[in-house]
Amino acid sequence: MGPPWRIFGTLSQPLPKRARSILYSVVTEFIATGEPVGSRTLVKKYGFDLSAATIRNVLADLEDAGYLAQPHTSAGRVPTEKAFRLFIDALMRVRQLSEEEAHRIEELLTDPHAGPDLLRQTGRLLSDLTGAAAILVRPRIETRTVLKVRFIPTRPTELLSVIVFSDGSVENRFISLEAPIAESELTRLHNALEEGLGGRSLVEVREHFARALADSQDELASLRQLGLSLVSSAIEGVGRAVDVVIEGQARLLERPGFASTEELRGMMRMLEDRERLVMLLDRALSSARVQVFLGEETSQAVGIPMSLVAAPIVEDGRPGGAVGVIGPTRMDYASVVPLVGATADAVSAALSRGREPVSTNDGDEPGRNRDD
Repeated sequence: MGPPWRIFGTLSQPLPKRARSILYSVVTEFIATGEPVGSRTLVKKYGFDLSAATIRNVLADLEDAGYLAQPHTSAGRVPTEKAFRLFIDALMRVRQLSEEEAHRIEELLTDPHAGPDLLRQTGRLLSDLTGAAAILVRPRIETRTVLKVRFIPTRPTELLSVIVFSDGSVENRFISLEAPIAESELTRLHNALEEGLGGRSLVEVREHFARALADSQDELASLRQLGLSLVSSAIEGVGRAVDVVIEGQARLLERPGFASTEELRGMMRMLEDRERLVMLLDRALSSARVQVFLGEETSQAVGIPMSLVAAPIVEDGRPGGAVGVIGPTRMDYASVVPLVGATADAVSAALSRGREPVSTNDGDEPGRNRDD
């Protein structure tokens, strides 16, 4: 059984132990400083029982093998994408969460006062723990598991649909009616909805009413027809796109780590136009483990070299979103990968337990989607 993460791209034949140790030290130092690494630095800081000349020879061999590059003749070396892939594959096997990290994740996901939007709160925590920008993805609204649906009269021929999803997010929509609906009829409908939700998505709730209506020849047919009509109207009013949320975006400016100002500008532009991220994020949504995207993989997808470490959220066996960290290639993978994996697992467990949100208002005014 392989490790609980995946790195895109293929790795070459294993390096000798001494070359691996030196290469890992170069990657570690470059992640910490962002500066080319020379043989003297490796001797002084990493305790190699080797001469500087021997280390220089190994560095030259690693450069010939494509693991290192030398920006200038007199400068030290910097790791290539190939080196980062090897580094991630090797070192992620041994890093575990600290007790404090594990406690903070557990504390958020078991705290009933953490806030109605569980995923957004989780993103803020992950950004804080990693010191990087966290990315959150919810699946398309019509596929999310529904916790509660209510239709509230606002005018004689108008209802406000309030849909609460199991991740704590809320969608509101005003629905126009051809004729008023009696309060007693809405009460019966809400009771029927309570029985019909049962861990279903919004689309599955609609299909449930449709099947029940097709099979019914009794006095409940009109109620099921009403439920089918109103749920269908509610679905038509919600968005269809994947919902991408970035938390801690300012951290990209505080600790950029990009090779150039132009790369940083490209990252900020991409975060404004998030459609380019969807291709990568869709892979995370459909995966079963942590995935690391970097180098050419991300350049082709979003147009700039960057790194994305993401893991899927699973709710009762179905896709429930994804959570991850986004930033430059020079990222502290040894800390980020296990944190992303543990956070995704904890959120999945919380959603599968049916975590009740604190309120039915996500901070927006109920009429934000109203068609006047």
